[in-house]
Amino acid sequence: MPETYAAWVARDVIAATGPDAPAYLQGQLSQDVSGMAGGDSTWSWVLAPTGKIDALVRVTLAADTWILDTDAGWGDALLARLNRFRLRSKVDFESTGWRVLGLRGPAAMGAASPGGGTVAVADASWPGWPGVDLIGPDPAPPGRWRIAEAVEYEADRIAAGVPRMGAELTDKTIPAETGLVARTVSFTKGCYTGQELVARVDSRGSNVPRHLCRVAAGGPVEVGDELWIEGRAVGRVTSAAPAAAGGWVGLAYIRRGVEIPAAVRIGEGGPEAEVRELP
Repeated sequence: MPETYAAWVARDVIAATGPDAPAYLQGQLSQDVSGMAGGDSTWSWVLAPTGKIDALVRVTLAADTWILDTDAGWGDALLARLNRFRLRSKVDFESTGWRVLGLRGPAAMGAASPGGGTVAVADASWPGWPGVDLIGPDPAPPGRWRIAEAVEYEADRIAAGVPRMGAELTDKTIPAETGLVARTVSFTKGCYTGQELVARVDSRGSNVPRHLCRVAAGGPVEVGDELWIEGRAVGRVTSAAPAAAGGWVGLAYIRRGVEIPAAVRIGEGGPEAEVRELP
């Protein structure tokens, strides 16, 4: 398990308020938020009508305010998307400018509670690695937590197989390719925007043309590098960083039909690497 630390996480935070906020969000999100209570959080897609990804968001309920946070740089687009179908619904969306401080490691789960500069504590667990995020105008780590550099956090994100908007997630991506459907989609809730494609792909066994995988290499890997097997390109790197234990880690979409794990080359005839399933 990676080291315990705190890290500033680059997120844009939007607050939703108003009497129609729960019903409106229920119709826009892929996740079922109807049963959420104060302090609960969950991950969800905000989708285009075509079923392609507009944003990956975390939804947290804090008193009467619904907090939606997404990767930094995508807040304005998310705000515009949420307002697009609002019509006469009595719900208001506001960009808060709040910050997000992540706590990673076993001690994180019981280490923080709302108060001071923290409005909400949201689940931020990664596979095999518990964590929470403190969200608010001025969150602060409880006690003496080491503040990690952004490059360390990024390497751990990649190693954990967590996709990021603008890298693994774009307006050309569909949820079934990302490995996150089990955490982000309810198949028992009512209708929501983009549901048709998600349901159709699931009914066909999620047999999509590509899916997200991890890459492990002994030397440098760069975003955009093609991954080759037996004379053909089977994928392209979307994120990469030096690993704490040595070597490099990356994420890449790999074509259907490639048996994972797989030995690949970075570029045609380049150095060897290994493609692995997400954790």
